[in-house]
Amino acid sequence: MDFQLKSLRLAEAAAAKAPALVVLVAEGFQPGGDALSALIRRATDGGDFRAEAGRLLASYGSAGLAAERVVLAGVGDGCPARVRKAVAAALGALKGGPAKALTLCFAQSPAPEAVAAAVLAAADTAYVYTATKGKDARKDQPALKQVTVGAPDAAAARGAFEQAVGIAEGVRLAREWANRPANHATPTMLGEAARALAKSPRIACEVLGPKEVAKLGMGAFRAVAQGSEQELRFIVLRYGGAGKDDAPVVLVGKGITFDTGGISIKPAAEMDEMKFDMGGAASVLGVFRALAELQPAVNVVGLIPACENMPDGRAVKPGDVVTSLSGQTIEILNTDAEGRLVLCDALTYAERLKPRAVIDIATLTGACVIALGGVRSGLFATDDALAEALQAAGEQALDPCWRLPLDDEYAEGLKTNFADVANVAGRAAGAVTAAKFLQRFTKAYPWAHLDIAGTAWKSGAAKGATGRPVGLLVNYLLGQAAPKPAKPAPKAARKSAKPR
Repeated sequence: MDFQLKSLRLAEAAAAKAPALVVLVAEGFQPGGDALSALIRRATDGGDFRAEAGRLLASYGSAGLAAERVVLAGVGDGCPARVRKAVAAALGALKGGPAKALTLCFAQSPAPEAVAAAVLAAADTAYVYTATKGKDARKDQPALKQVTVGAPDAAAARGAFEQAVGIAEGVRLAREWANRPANHATPTMLGEAARALAKSPRIACEVLGPKEVAKLGMGAFRAVAQGSEQELRFIVLRYGGAGKDDAPVVLVGKGITFDTGGISIKPAAEMDEMKFDMGGAASVLGVFRALAELQPAVNVVGLIPACENMPDGRAVKPGDVVTSLSGQTIEILNTDAEGRLVLCDALTYAERLKPRAVIDIATLTGACVIALGGVRSGLFATDDALAEALQAAGEQALDPCWRLPLDDEYAEGLKTNFADVANVAGRAAGAVTAAKFLQRFTKAYPWAHLDIAGTAWKSGAAKGATGRPVGLLVNYLLGQAAPKPAKPAPKAARKSAKPR
């Protein structure tokens, strides 16, 4: 998707030729003398349009307007959440039509955050998955390729616009890889996707295979992978936006490219959705795609332990005891609690990077879906400042999370007679006990865990990956980055006045 930002007032938008024009109208709109203002006034006076969020009125070939298709979209008070709702509704109405380009115009001066919300909503709504569809199906997909965002003062929104375009690229990549079926998104293919990102400035990539992982001593990770014919991959991505001595933020993404549950096999119903179990890994890839676009002054390392969880004759069995990279032994009581096993070794590996903070992202527990549904991701953290920064970033990105507890008493159910720790406790507080398991491997640094089992994808008619929490993570990283130096003033402006 190609996005552009232009300074456009309503009179200019009315005269601009475009296959489609969406006008975002907030409460309190004061009409001028142009054709668009006249249309909004007539529609409002006639009771056919109101500025409430998501309210639409479409017209075709309106007098005095150069655009063929015009959609008036209400944005309520104009806040980012209302703008997102309005843009999604408007583009949904146009999606599938012949328009290859559209202009998205604010009737009143928007806040920069509202412009960012419009970009992200447009990218989200226009996205179409085509990777594994046939040629004829791809031809019939919606044709929208370009969106021009117009606001009375484009310069005021330039920074927010560019940031949103970068995040949109990251979200798109995350959705693309999470949506792919498991035979088109194997651990090896994820490694290739990571290597492709390393073609961008400041990004480097290393992909480790089974021999290197065995040499490291990642016994928990290897145990999950041993039942699959697909070889595991341990992916290490590095973005160097700051000085070499600056401690990195480490992102750890769960990369189970398909989860059958192993010997503790899942029910057949909706098992196809377990291709989404690498949503955490996809989000890390998406973050690095956004970093490539935005180039912030921060160091970031991405760790992706990628493998399948399959019920082969070699697969790990309930009751088996494995030794993790940390040296702690783990009794695997349930092979369907595999995500925490691959993550714990990656979290131990993160310690050698001397990080300022580590955040793992995982479609980890159905219990988190029960607790929070698909609205907020679950957040656990050992550091209050880290938790507060992530929560604030999520609110800003309209990609919210909710902090859950880590009381020591929740770890009681992980005790076992046969190893240092069991990989599951009872049914109660399953999202918390999973986080308590991971916490055992994070004592050397500030740590946060995002359980995205409810937010990484949607089921039903809208089945597909969401790209969350790329927006949350990128906003957090931008908040950790050193501010960019101000551009010097034009040479003439910096000259002092000559004495007369």
